[in-house]
Amino acid sequence: MQPFTLLIKPSGSDCNIDCQYCFYKCRAPEIGQGRQRMSDEVLEKLVTDYMNLRFQMSGFAWQGGEPTLMGLDFYRKTVALQKAHGVAGQEVGNSLQTNAILLDNDDWCRFLQESKFLVGVSIDGPKELHDHYRLDLGGHGTWDRVMAAIERMKAFQVEYNTLSLVNNVTADHADEVFDFLIGLGIRYLQFIPCVEVDPETDEIAAFSVTPKQYGDFMCRIFDRWLGYGPEKLSIRDFDSILTYCAGGRHTICTFDRQCSQYIVIEHAGDVYPCDFFVEPKWHLGNIFETPIEKLAACKQKKVFARKKQNLCNKCLVCRHLAVCRGGCMKDRAPFDKNDYGRESYFCESYRQFFDYALPRFNLLAAQVHSGALARPEHLA
Repeated sequence: MQPFTLLIKPSGSDCNIDCQYCFYKCRAPEIGQGRQRMSDEVLEKLVTDYMNLRFQMSGFAWQGGEPTLMGLDFYRKTVALQKAHGVAGQEVGNSLQTNAILLDNDDWCRFLQESKFLVGVSIDGPKELHDHYRLDLGGHGTWDRVMAAIERMKAFQVEYNTLSLVNNVTADHADEVFDFLIGLGIRYLQFIPCVEVDPETDEIAAFSVTPKQYGDFMCRIFDRWLGYGPEKLSIRDFDSILTYCAGGRHTICTFDRQCSQYIVIEHAGDVYPCDFFVEPKWHLGNIFETPIEKLAACKQKKVFARKKQNLCNKCLVCRHLAVCRGGCMKDRAPFDKNDYGRESYFCESYRQFFDYALPRFNLLAAQVHSGALARPEHLA
């Protein structure tokens, strides 16, 4: 069967901070209120069944809410189960997306390094930008604690990268954000554009980045990336576009033809096709009722995957259709919650960016093929 990865939400939407723009806390009506924790029974079931599929690479992505709320012993049990149910030659990859607040002791960092977890740290830039929205439950900024965790991970040589949300504030400070992240010494950056609907007004929330802001931000980051050296720095969206230009395939689902790269497992074992669509209409089942491989290949999952192809006329005649494919369905959903057939909220952002950058992506791809540009390690 076609390999797939797991995006696991062991603590559901529960979190120890209160980011104003969080998209997942609104999923609580579907996945439970208050304290949400994955039981040992659910953990053993998902690890055992998934490892027994014998994929060459078994990928576990632990996200939230805040996955470190599960505590260190939970992840020690996870690794023990993976080792118990794996076979010789079977690779396992664990990644942990976290706000890093609880990575405040040596035991966590020692475990993450020894178990080869890749840690994704959510940080939006310098202190004044990060602390604008990323506040704790008491309304205080979290930047100082995140930076302390980063320094601790560096000391223990934990492999980590960063995820930064591009919101209405940070979008106007592309250079400051880029310089700050590069200053951390990392080689992998991820930028996620923020757009949510205010449930009270049914309008785009005030913290959302505008299409023009995001287009400008991406163009500026692209220039900085080129100046810094594409062979030295990975930026997730840029990697995917360059891979497409060089080989005709994308590495991320945002620009892919279908949404089918992973499944989401919630804390009680319920399965969904995407964490942006954890809602009753896309509930695929539960791992205790249906084998995990059947859930990943079920009819409802395929229906969801094909929804990506519901493109509006504007997309169908766009010169960038082949590389864009209408963008992420979540960015169409606010305007068409049934078929996701409207244009993306970021349509003009992408048109601006591809007009600006695609000729140079094609040049980079040609240089990679000719050997004039060393093939980046992250695209090897």
